[in-house]
Amino acid sequence: MSPTIDTDTATAFGTSAPVLSYGPVVLSVPGRPVDLQIRVSAPATGEGLPVVLFSHGHGASNNLSSLNGYAPLINLWAAAGFVVIQPTHLSSRTLSHRLAGAPGAPLFWRSRAEDMSHILDRLDEIESAVPRLAGRVDRDKVAVAGHSLGGHTAGLLLGARITDPDTGDEVDLAEPRIRTGVLLAAPGRGGDVLNGPMAEQVPFLHTTDFSTMTPPVLVVTGDKDDSRHFTDVGPDWHADPYHLAPAPKTLLTLFDAGHLLGGISGYDAAETTDEDPGRVAALGSLTSAYLCAQFGCGAHEWREVCEALTAGPAPVGRVEFR
Repeated sequence: MSPTIDTDTATAFGTSAPVLSYGPVVLSVPGRPVDLQIRVSAPATGEGLPVVLFSHGHGASNNLSSLNGYAPLINLWAAAGFVVIQPTHLSSRTLSHRLAGAPGAPLFWRSRAEDMSHILDRLDEIESAVPRLAGRVDRDKVAVAGHSLGGHTAGLLLGARITDPDTGDEVDLAEPRIRTGVLLAAPGRGGDVLNGPMAEQVPFLHTTDFSTMTPPVLVVTGDKDDSRHFTDVGPDWHADPYHLAPAPKTLLTLFDAGHLLGGISGYDAAETTDEDPGRVAALGSLTSAYLCAQFGCGAHEWREVCEALTAGPAPVGRVEFR
């Protein structure tokens, strides 16, 4: 597949920097029931580019939960100077007809995290496969981000632990090559608060322990994201990774935002209840500035971006630090 330069969508969401997007890159992984397919997006120019591994959610649409989703946010990150790598996890609805009886189905919580380690193991191969990318990637600057179930995946890679519901063993999937991360509308704590009608279908969420998630992390929530199918705690449930993990952590609460945070999973996605391109653009700016601050990129001043977007007569949200 040839790389495409997506300038129109980038301009519509607040940046005119051209972005290269290439996929699928296909990796054969021993023991994985299907090949690991990924999409790579990057700025058209620049060197020493940090990497963001992105884990998709488990929404109702087919291709949004795959390497083909989340373009509104991915394009912004790539335009801001990041190489964004998106795998299609085994939980993707694009694969559900083939993997219904596979071990770990339907959510494949362990495999999702393992996908990211496989990608890091083979960055040389990926970089060589993507046109115009060779020699431009900084392998010492790696972040992970994820939305919804992908936020849980990102949390595991950042050090959060769970108890395997099948074996009773504590699971540690922390990836030491990942330095920081962004959790977008991620699940919160388990235990008694996980009391919604869908709670029995996610037994691995019942034992989440954020106390071991030590790297710096930006937790993003929407103040209208009330996941009643999991818990009656309300939108604050998604802030648990901020409150229950050790510092340094940052919490960004977006005002009037639902679970898709303005529409990050796809342009004009029908399931977006709070579609707002301006909110997505602000989220792109804030998350890019946060990651750049962690990596010392120098192109985006985190505090200045925070002040510009969360102060004044029409703030997009609020930011807290600990």
